[in-house]
Amino acid sequence: ILGVFTIIVANLDHFAENLEGQVQISIYLKDDLTTDQVMSVGRRLKALPDVKELSFTNKDQAMEKLKERMKDQPGILNPLPISYELTFTNPEAVKKTAAIVAEYPEVESSHYGQEIIEQLFQITAVVRWGGIALIILLTFATLFIISNTIRLTVFARRKEIGIMKYVGATNWFIRWPFLLEGLFLGFIGGVIADLALLQFYEFITVTIHRTLAFLPMVGMYPFMYQMGGVLLLLSMVIGAIGSTISLKRYMKV
Repeated sequence: ILGVFTIIVANLDHFAENLEGQVQISIYLKDDLTTDQVMSVGRRLKALPDVKELSFTNKDQAMEKLKERMKDQPGILNPLPISYELTFTNPEAVKKTAAIVAEYPEVESSHYGQEIIEQLFQITAVVRWGGIALIILLTFATLFIISNTIRLTVFARRKEIGIMKYVGATNWFIRWPFLLEGLFLGFIGGVIADLALLQFYEFITVTIHRTLAFLPMVGMYPFMYQMGGVLLLLSMVIGAIGSTISLKRYMKV
């Protein structure tokens, strides 16, 4: 379950990053500018921090786009000005850049859908922090299950542990078998989970790409190699911690 939710959270985060990567500002220039003035604006825009890509649209190109969108309405006059479109390496730079661009004397107006962008950032923040909280919660749930499983074994051998303590066995001498058992249980659980997740994610990615090709997903490889390795290591660590917690009570003899 922890692995499935981790995959879901990773893909939601990937989807959020994809949405953030599409954030852009459209900058509309005044009509009476010379070519040199237009190019000067372009150079200044390109020099701004966090600008990933700069694209230019002249009046003819804008008209072609408008005609394409409004095919059923011939005879349209061209109301669209020359414009630049900016995309960013850091979506948070949108507001700051919009404020800077508004001061350019050559700029008529700029548009970046402020309300939509703010809602997008709120949604992506909820996705990220909610996903992290869910993973932490499931990690503790897994730890609880493993520690209780090992606690049953420890309880069944509590008299042996007491006798070993009385004859002088050190705590670590007693702990090692149970610690190894916890590691082994975690390893077996991690391997089974990795194999199941591999089949699950392969099925999901094929299904999604077949029916919802527009929905971005994290690629199968190397994502699943990384996920499998982390999940296996985490399972073993949780198993070892669960074993330590289970033994704590019975070591006080």
